[in-house]
Amino acid sequence: MFTGIVTDIGTVTSVTDHGTSLKRVRIESTYDATSIAMGASIACAGVCLTVVAFGARDQGGAWFDVDAAAETLALTNVGRWTVGSRINLERALKIGDELGGHLVSGHVDGLAEVIAREEVTAGDAGSGWGATAKFTLRAPKELAKFIVTKGSVALDGTSLTVNTVEKDLFSVLLIPHTLQVTTWGSVKAGDYLHLEVDQMARYAARLMEARG
Repeated sequence: MFTGIVTDIGTVTSVTDHGTSLKRVRIESTYDATSIAMGASIACAGVCLTVVAFGARDQGGAWFDVDAAAETLALTNVGRWTVGSRINLERALKIGDELGGHLVSGHVDGLAEVIAREEVTAGDAGSGWGATAKFTLRAPKELAKFIVTKGSVALDGTSLTVNTVEKDLFSVLLIPHTLQVTTWGSVKAGDYLHLEVDQMARYAARLMEARG
């Protein structure tokens, strides 16, 4: 379980194919290698993946390997990661940790297409204020019903509040801090991001369906 609060940006350093339905990806991060364990879950761009190998980097930080099987490769962008790809990382939630975002499972529901990026403010280097950006995205039609104004979504592992909803389109606003400490700074129209809808919305919709 995760919260959607990104704690590092990892870099893919190798991708190895094991047949046609399995890839092993090596990711470098600033995490302390001694804090990682075999079998640990790490959200990589919002996808919950299992550590199958890890070690310390000579220059500090750690590397870790994760395997992506057929379903993950079919439903996410993981199969398109290449050497140099930058991805949002989050360690699994521990009992007693602060829940700063919302409950995120790391089980991606689908891909949301970025329709537009609008720079709301340009930022002021002199004052230390950075840019603020509004993103409009299109959700897969089967997932649009779970997205509501002021509700939560996880996009590439980032917990965000929905600003507006119109049919299958929705928007989110990214503050300067989020743009700086996640991969959102380089997101542009035409990109596809991992979408996980709010679990509460999913359960509520299922209860309504069950009631007829």
